[in-house]
Amino acid sequence: MEHDLPGTGEQVLLAGLGNPGPRYVANRHNIGFLVLDELAERAGGRFKAHRSGAEVCEGRLAGRRVVLAKPRSFMNLSGGAVVGAARFYKIDPDGVVVVHDELDLPYGSVRLKFGGGAGGHNGLRSVAKSLGTQDYYRVRFGIGRPPGRMAPADYVLKDFSATERRELALNIDLCADAVEALVAKGLTAAQNEFHSR
Repeated sequence: MEHDLPGTGEQVLLAGLGNPGPRYVANRHNIGFLVLDELAERAGGRFKAHRSGAEVCEGRLAGRRVVLAKPRSFMNLSGGAVVGAARFYKIDPDGVVVVHDELDLPYGSVRLKFGGGAGGHNGLRSVAKSLGTQDYYRVRFGIGRPPGRMAPADYVLKDFSATERRELALNIDLCADAVEALVAKGLTAAQNEFHSR
């Protein structure tokens, strides 16, 4: 596959999507931030405010240099900070990996892909618009569909349920493992490993 390993250089940008501020910390929509916090710990770095408009952490994962970015803007405008970080660190779109919540996957499942549409996800729409392409990597964390008649927009801004929280740390670890596998071995190998779970 042409775009199997993120980036042509040694450096990769890992961007987690979420909303800034204490009110949103444990929301389903913020799973991208939660996974990046785990990756920052593994990379041995700390997030710091950056002029790109993101909180940025530099480190190494799977033998490669990585830049982790959590936009300080709200979800619908997160593309500006992702592009700002990519430009600052001279990383092309095919070296960008976006970690985000996915309504169309069962809770806790992890799927990886390259390219494709936004599927109604405003954060992805913003990233694609700012990058000028949909050709970047995505690591999708399943949050499941809202129960009953709850609107998806309300569901994603609610915290994980008590039942979900029991498995949350484990699922965050799994998603972080998938990101590391993508960075180390490429898309096909990571899909083969994580899509069977």
